[in-house]
Amino acid sequence: MKATQVKRGNVLLAEPFMLDSNFKRSAVLLCEHDTQGSLGFIMNKPLNMGINELVADFPEFDAEVYFGGPVATDTIHYIHNIGNLLEDSLKIAPGVYWGGDFDKLKFLINTNLAKPENIRFFVGYSGWSNGQLQEEMRYGSWVVASMDANYLFKTEPQELWQKIMSHESDTLAVIAQMPDGSSLN
Repeated sequence: MKATQVKRGNVLLAEPFMLDSNFKRSAVLLCEHDTQGSLGFIMNKPLNMGINELVADFPEFDAEVYFGGPVATDTIHYIHNIGNLLEDSLKIAPGVYWGGDFDKLKFLINTNLAKPENIRFFVGYSGWSNGQLQEEMRYGSWVVASMDANYLFKTEPQELWQKIMSHESDTLAVIAQMPDGSSLN
């Protein structure tokens, strides 16, 4: 896919041999892509901590937090599938929304209308300045895929990159099966 075809709602899959530890075998949901630049969240890097460990006044909620990317790691963002209940959320793809009214989110959690399986929280984000992502696309750093809400809400994070890669082409499916390691003998 050409860089000009990248758009909000795409998934960026790190090319199989990318060495950057921030993005190695990552699947990034692209939430913004325009003349200002691009922004997304790594969907498959859990931090092994809950949201209650990061936000003091948050309702008791058993939701895991993910590493969204290396930019602004002092911020928390959320992607969810309850956009019809959460004002000010931005639709990213069918069944996938970004952000929304934070106080209303807490209310929905307190009233049990939002459950942990509806929301993914992210520390930081992945960002590219204007033209930077297109340049990385020219060098083959990313494979572009379509987003499916099941990737985020129903797929185990450790299986996500390989699963999406396998859906893109037979060649990528074979490459995705290779073990993750520098020594292959």
